[in-house]
Amino acid sequence: MSHFYASIQGNGGEATRTGSKKSGVEGHIRGWNIGVRVVCTHENGKDVIRVYKTGGSNKPYGTLVLTFYDDSGE
Repeated sequence: MSHFYASIQGNGGEATRTGSKKSGVEGHIRGWNIGVRVVCTHENGKDVIRVYKTGGSNKPYGTLVLTFYDDSGE
């Protein structure tokens, strides 16, 4: 069953994807030299969202965490 829901809008219209607690869901939105990767996971009974700065299409896997949230409200 889906636990996460992702959507994106672009030239081809809207696309959506779902993810379970086990699979999570992630997306990478980018230009050529800058972007962000959003990763949604379920850890220790809580939904967790991490946002990473990336180097865009040139360097898609950034290691700088811009922000981190979980569903505890903190």
